[in-house]
Amino acid sequence: MIIVDTTVWIDYLRGTLTPHTDWLDGQLTRERLGLTDLILCEVLQGITTDRQFAAVQEELLRFEIFEVGTVNLAVEAALNYRRLRAAGRTVRKTIDSLIATFCLMEGHSLLHNDRDYDPFEDVLGLKVIHP
Repeated sequence: MIIVDTTVWIDYLRGTLTPHTDWLDGQLTRERLGLTDLILCEVLQGITTDRQFAAVQEELLRFEIFEVGTVNLAVEAALNYRRLRAAGRTVRKTIDSLIATFCLMEGHSLLHNDRDYDPFEDVLGLKVIHP
């Protein structure tokens, strides 16, 4: 399973061409893609009209959505944050810690365009798609 991060979905929905959006476009029907409830929330928050909101929601709900708000994930994400900080790497966003930790715990890869995930890859072994 490849989890597609908010950063890639936003560029994709805006029609912004990046290596990540090109990869996503080419793999939509070839790879098993999913997202977390947190990613769904972040993407939908940025939608400006009710019509666009409904259309984007319908499209994203076609993918597998993982509900990640568990105590176990919260504790593990906090531990990962502390591990990274001890290694001299500070993650700026809690949601990124939760998403990365979910992928680590479940063995999923992550497609992203956000430097905040780099410490998870470099130090903790997060599997990342590099288009």
